[in-house]
Amino acid sequence: MHPRIFPGDTSYRGLDLRLRARTHARRAAPPGAVVEQTHARHTAWRMQPALFLPTARQVNWLLLVALLSLGEALYLRYLAIEHAPVSLACQAGLDTWLCATFRLTIWLYNHSAFGWVALGASLINLLRPTILLVAVALAASAFGLVLHNANLAGLAAALLLLSLARPAPAAE
Repeated sequence: MHPRIFPGDTSYRGLDLRLRARTHARRAAPPGAVVEQTHARHTAWRMQPALFLPTARQVNWLLLVALLSLGEALYLRYLAIEHAPVSLACQAGLDTWLCATFRLTIWLYNHSAFGWVALGASLINLLRPTILLVAVALAASAFGLVLHNANLAGLAAALLLLSLARPAPAAE
């Protein structure tokens, strides 16, 4: 048997009994009596579209892509480009995978490819967010920030943050 509920009593088992008291009073009203109707005061949250937020599994993959890209960019910068013996050997014509990567990285850097790819992927992601575009923009931003394409890559990283505030694409 439940104890009698009094209006304003909120101590019963941590429940908000004021709502229960209103419901009970509404049911107990005699026929024809005017009963106060209660409506939700704040229903705006129901009308807001869902934001583009990756799932936990997708976040783990994005972290893996970002950290691997950052690690590779740091490796190329500090152990190939700025390390004098390796840099001089590669410029002299040594034919190894590191020197091929070194030459490709220098060519991409001269054309600001890392920054432009990051900016393009971020802009497209801002318009139509997908997890693949986030991964491409993250990887290119990491390379661009480490390999001196910081202006475009920094702008791309800021656009990536803005894309998290965008509504999720509608299901087709």
